[in-house]
Amino acid sequence: MQLFSFTAHKVSCCLLIGLVFFGPLAISSFAAESRIGFVNIQKAVLGTKEWKKNFEIFKKNFEKEKKKIKARENRIKKMLEDLNKQSFVLDPALKKKKEDRYRKEKVAFERYLQDQNTEFSKSEKEVTQKILLKMMKVIQKLGKEKKYTMILEEKAVLYHDRGNDLTTLVTKAYDRSNK
Repeated sequence: MQLFSFTAHKVSCCLLIGLVFFGPLAISSFAAESRIGFVNIQKAVLGTKEWKKNFEIFKKNFEKEKKKIKARENRIKKMLEDLNKQSFVLDPALKKKKEDRYRKEKVAFERYLQDQNTEFSKSEKEVTQKILLKMMKVIQKLGKEKKYTMILEEKAVLYHDRGNDLTTLVTKAYDRSNK
């Protein structure tokens, strides 16, 4: 038994010495062969021509809707002003009828605002998702072509060399492939 214990101890010492001396070489060899890039996905998506074009359309639609909303809001304010001015001289039944109509208009307007906000938000998410899916394919293709070991989202990393930032390169590659 003594012989086995001595041999096991000798083997474990050799392994430990091997790891101490050759382990860093293996790690540095991996580090030398690996290429890691970083992409700020949000910046890359927002920088594409497709996003900018869709955003301009979105902005125009939003401005049109904003004018409609402002006109409707002014109409409701006018209803309230008229109601307040006439409240002392109106017949109670007519006053109640106008108040009810005002409340219904106001509730309908608030519901309309919520619906429009939801619709614009949904529209923006759809465009972003569509571009993001295509962007991921571009990043994968770029990674293979440029022989990157991995490409990480910039926000998931505490520090990286700015020389490894591929955001601009990815945005340009996306624009070339999605004309």
